[in-house]
Amino acid sequence: MPASAEGKPWFSLEKNMRGRPKRKRLVRFFPEITYFKPAGIPLRHLPEEVLSLDEIEAIRLAELEDLDQEEAAEKMKISRVTFLRILHAAHKKIAKSLIFGKAIKMEGGEIIMPNLDGTGPVRRPGRRFAGRGQGLGGTNECVCPSCGEKVAHTRGVPCIQTKCPKCEIPMRGVFCR
Repeated sequence: MPASAEGKPWFSLEKNMRGRPKRKRLVRFFPEITYFKPAGIPLRHLPEEVLSLDEIEAIRLAELEDLDQEEAAEKMKISRVTFLRILHAAHKKIAKSLIFGKAIKMEGGEIIMPNLDGTGPVRRPGRRFAGRGQGLGGTNECVCPSCGEKVAHTRGVPCIQTKCPKCEIPMRGVFCR
């Protein structure tokens, strides 16, 4: 390889290895509950698997909405191959968590999340989104798991922080089955 006057190579791989920037994935769902752990084991003794919000969205579209790969990829504004790669990574993390007793934490990812009415981004592009349940879960109603009472969802307040007017039990979002 030719060298410069100082004896260093004229081309350095360390400086020029960048690659194409990651395309932001469109996510329309924010989980109300962002952490799962095996019962009876203190959190400090558990290893974690982190599921990004785009992985959660891929699972939601494929498994709950029953969309095929092409439709789901289109909804997330990514290619079908990328969608399949994200879905496979999510399934692998969930399997490891179940088999090896790991906690599952849901956060982050290179995403764009529009408001639930379909307008504008909630966050500025270029920043990683890592939040806790903020009541943005895409539900219109909170339901009591005990008596079935339904109450209109208050945006920004997780359903679990709303008490049932009849039996005073924390409510759940409609999507929580």
